[in-house]
Amino acid sequence: MPNGNLDPDEPQLRVREMTIDDLSPVFHIGEEIFTAEFSPSLYRTWDEYEITTMFNSDSELCLVAERDEEIVGFALGTTVEKHNSAWKYGYLVWLGVRKGLQKGRVGDKLFREIQRRMREQGVRMIVVDTAADNEAAIRFFQKQGFGNVQEHVYMTLNLAKKRRRKKE
Repeated sequence: MPNGNLDPDEPQLRVREMTIDDLSPVFHIGEEIFTAEFSPSLYRTWDEYEITTMFNSDSELCLVAERDEEIVGFALGTTVEKHNSAWKYGYLVWLGVRKGLQKGRVGDKLFREIQRRMREQGVRMIVVDTAADNEAAIRFFQKQGFGNVQEHVYMTLNLAKKRRRKKE
C-alpha cells in the first residue's frame, strides 16, 4: 500500500505518514493501550516524548492508519546503523491499534507499510520487542514472519528503599 493509497481489500482503511495534527490522537491511543499494567517497569514507558522524538527524527517511519478520517492505529519505527557493520537495522518501536480493532487487520497493514519503507531505506533486518508474556503480540509478530524469540531479563534497584535500610 505505497504512500497511503487505499487498500482494495478494505477501502475505508488508509495507512499514511503521520502529520503534526496526528500527534494528539496517536498519543491518546497509546495511553489507552500502553498502561502501567502493560509495562510495569520503566524499561520503556508511553509518554508524549515517545511520539515527538520519533516524529522529529524519523517522520517517514511514523505511520497512522485511519478509517473514515479517524485514526485507529499507528506504527513508530527507526533505523540503526552499527559501526563496522554492513547491515542497517530497522526497529519497530511501537505498534498500536485502538482497543476493539486489534483483530481487524489494521496492525497487518501498518506493519506491511513500515516494512516496505524500511526495505526502501536499505534495512536488512527488523527488530521488535515485547514482554515475554504478551502472547498476542508474539503471535502477531510471528505471523508477520518474525522468529528467533529471545527473552531478556530486566532488573530494578529501588535506591530510595536501599537508602532507608542504611539509615535503620
